[in-house]
Amino acid sequence: MSMANNFLVLLIVGALSLVANLVGYKNAIIDAAPGMAILIAITLAGMIMAKALPGGIPAVAYVVTLGCIMTYPGVPGAAYINACMTKVSFLSLTTPILAYAGIAIGKDLDAFKRTGWRIVVLACVVFTGTFLASTVIAELTLRVLGQI
Repeated sequence: MSMANNFLVLLIVGALSLVANLVGYKNAIIDAAPGMAILIAITLAGMIMAKALPGGIPAVAYVVTLGCIMTYPGVPGAAYINACMTKVSFLSLTTPILAYAGIAIGKDLDAFKRTGWRIVVLACVVFTGTFLASTVIAELTLRVLGQI
């Protein structure tokens, strides 16, 4: 997929996320638009880095790293970026992604049927393990920091 197509997809997902943000969280589109533009820019930059830099590192690693660096306290502009991000709800970002996943599964329903019931059991085990591991990590971190 070309960068122009990636950018178009990011714009569509951003627009749908802004609508979901308005409907679900009552954040005005005009208020959330700067945060969404920043998210799209960070994502596009990460995708460009993944293609341009050697090493075969996935784009998601660059996106997360850029996002963390740009929002770290003390980095110039971090306070503004963080203020913009407060207007964009994380769950509103997942709405178009989950819709796309549903369409993709519906398109490949025959392949999904062939996997059978085992995929459901595997998914439940993975979700449970992820939840429990996250809970243990959060508990330990909060105890070390003296928050609980």
